[in-house]
Amino acid sequence: MVELDAFSIARAGYDGAASLYAEMFRESIRDSPLDRAILGAFAEFVGAGRVADLGCGPGHITAYLNGLGVRAFGVDASPAMIALARAAYPGLRFEVGSMAAPDIEDGVLSGVLSRWSIIHTPPPDVSAILREFHRVLAPGGHLLICFSAADDASHPTQIYDHAVAPAYRWWPDQLAALLHGCGLAEVARMVSEPEPTDKRQFKGIQLLARKG
Repeated sequence: MVELDAFSIARAGYDGAASLYAEMFRESIRDSPLDRAILGAFAEFVGAGRVADLGCGPGHITAYLNGLGVRAFGVDASPAMIALARAAYPGLRFEVGSMAAPDIEDGVLSGVLSRWSIIHTPPPDVSAILREFHRVLAPGGHLLICFSAADDASHPTQIYDHAVAPAYRWWPDQLAALLHGCGLAEVARMVSEPEPTDKRQFKGIQLLARKG
């Protein structure tokens, strides 16, 4: 089970920062051609199937996927984030919930999106979440998981200060191995360098995986 204190701290932090977060990131996809590219590829893989955006925040990426023809819905632990998402996108489905125990039946989804939503999970608890992603995916379903990269393989996970709650970076091969151990085979990965204006010079990793 995911450590309750870490979960509670992250939820409280995002509740308090929800409005600012939504303002900062609502239009971010417009200025990121690389993000649009991999989300577009993900949308092609999942087609018109159902997709859960787990850790959806204010719902802007859920809405973007729906604009690509994907039947996406959002889940987030922060009630404040879900309230903002429902207000901004009233035609879409958003629910308060935990990605560690999503209220989703086994094997019903074509896709799961986890976009920088595992970063606040203590490393020993991440495999349990990945197993939940595997559980809810149909055979052949796809996961797109995004996170910040650790600096080198000798330190596969590294904690860092985040504006909302303590967060973790991962060496991409390490997380890919965890995915494999949970029955999710890597299909592709995208590594993006930080922008010069980023306060933290961390590479961004986006891994696309498929359930066998």
